[in-house]
Amino acid sequence: MTLDLGRALHTLTARLDRAADRMLQAEFHVGYRRFLVLYMVGDLGASNQRSLADWLGVTEPSVSRMIASLSRDGLLNAAPHSAGGNQRQLTLTPDGRELVHRCGALLVGRLDVLVEASGVPYDLYTRYTNQLLAALDAGDKPAASRLSQEAHAEH
Repeated sequence: MTLDLGRALHTLTARLDRAADRMLQAEFHVGYRRFLVLYMVGDLGASNQRSLADWLGVTEPSVSRMIASLSRDGLLNAAPHSAGGNQRQLTLTPDGRELVHRCGALLVGRLDVLVEASGVPYDLYTRYTNQLLAALDAGDKPAASRLSQEAHAEH
């Protein structure tokens, strides 16, 4: 069965996420969701609960529970935020950085093998994936900013 691009991408993403969860559980006894939290804090700059909730698309109470669990496990530091309130400033512990590195290396290595086995040119797939991500990032900007950029591009 051949799927249209939209359904194929959603199916691929869901299957990759499940495969990543199985691999990380088997190798490091950590779920993919916990890895994502650590990855987002360490590599993507999600430095507080609100930004992490936005990245993950979950509620702040849900993030708060994840943060507490990862902190108890010695993988994440959650210090009071300088702005006050219930916000926490998030940083990885050395163990958290090491886990992100090891998990990331496993996932990248397995994806490399999958892409190679599929016959899809790796460099081309990487380039197109990055173009899609850039388009998504551009779509997150306010409409006025996009219109301004489009007007400049036309001239």
